Amino acid sequence: MKKTKFLVLLLTFSFSFACKDAKKSEKEIDSTSENVEQTADANKILKTKGEEIKITPIGHATAVIEWKDVTIYIDPTGGSTAFKNQKKPDLILITDIHGDHFNKETLEAIDVSKATFVVPQAVADEMPDEFAGKLEILANESSIELNGILIKAVPMYNLRKEAKDFHVKGRGNGYIITIDGQRIYFSGDTEDIPEMRSLKNIDKAFVCMNLPYTMTVESAASAVLDFKPKQVYPYHYRGQPDVSDVKMFKKLVDAGNQDIEVVQLDWYPNEDF
Repeated sequence: MKKTKFLVLLLTFSFSFACKDAKKSEKEIDSTSENVEQTADANKILKTKGEEIKITPIGHATAVIEWKDVTIYIDPTGGSTAFKNQKKPDLILITDIHGDHFNKETLEAIDVSKATFVVPQAVADEMPDEFAGKLEILANESSIELNGILIKAVPMYNLRKEAKDFHVKGRGNGYIITIDGQRIYFSGDTEDIPEMRSLKNIDKAFVCMNLPYTMTVESAASAVLDFKPKQVYPYHYRGQPDVSDVKMFKKLVDAGNQDIEVVQLDWYPNEDF
């Protein structure tokens, strides 16, 4: 009888111990699964970090940047129809006085009720009076922070003797826009000037290339290989009469540094190029 009781107690103890081990294993599995899910979520966040900045090409030199609840128009042209599907701008950056960058009719046609304009003095001098209270004027190398975004004006000008009158030094602005730690460069109308070649830590670079007004594909590629942005977006490449060869631009950049990603967006949706 005593032996029977002992065996029952032994079996009960063994079963209880096994159940505890099973529960412990289940907890470990659940914990491991949770950690895997958390790691996967973390990786997802890491992968998507920076992708929250949306950049939409509108045409030629015109773009829209969206980040959180902030919308930025770069050189808005094309009338109200070009922006019919876009949010109202909080910031409008204008690089120069020429019509493919500064278009009064477009500014008067779109809703700029909540917008602040960032412009060089030459643009401010030609702004309609109705926008006078909305202007922030930046000279080359000056900066301003608006809506949590740092905007720095940088030089843009021509080097070639035959083109120097198109864009004189100090009149227009390129811009470096720092959003959530990412530095985005819009060249405006320029050649491969020393100030461009010496840029540092640029994540996305929008670089012009059209003759006779700015620079050749070869000059643009050479400058990009000097300042080494993570990504480069050829834009503003329609010239007179020719369209720049952006495929050649990509070949030159790829041959010089494959770590620089060349991203081609459709800047001319109504054209064959």
